[in-house]
Amino acid sequence: MSLRPGPAPRPRPAPTDIQWITRSQIIARARTWHPHSGQRVPYDMARNHGGYRADGSGYASMALGLPAPGPDSTDLAWGGYTRQIPPSTLLPGDLIINAIGEAGTRQVAIFERWANTAHTAYWVYQQRRGYGTDHLVLRHPLAADGTYRPYRPLNIHEQPGETPAP
Repeated sequence: MSLRPGPAPRPRPAPTDIQWITRSQIIARARTWHPHSGQRVPYDMARNHGGYRADGSGYASMALGLPAPGPDSTDLAWGGYTRQIPPSTLLPGDLIINAIGEAGTRQVAIFERWANTAHTAYWVYQQRRGYGTDHLVLRHPLAADGTYRPYRPLNIHEQPGETPAP
């Protein structure tokens, strides 16, 4: 029997901490950080903007309406805020997360739409290192066992026929 403690459990969101949000609200909230403009929020893991960390997971947390300063990328992926989904089911407001590695190498992006019919490129909103809030096309391969994986936020309130405007 070991007296050494095991790994600390990941924090789980309390039901009262989570608010329902629609896909169009997620995209609208992502746009409030002025992606790809002169007013974009600079990327900075040590600073906050509107109470949220000015990094990728803070930006995604803000867009999802999660409590500030927001969970980090590993907790967004595995801490009870999302569930992994097949790439073919991605919808606006879902997340693409690389939760592997150190804080300086992990990434979170908010999926907007496919950029091509082959589904090998996709438009996202992202807090990008060295730039800030961006709206760009990514081409990271998406797979259940890959580095970049698609996730569905658990607080999305699906509305039939709802499609956010590009």
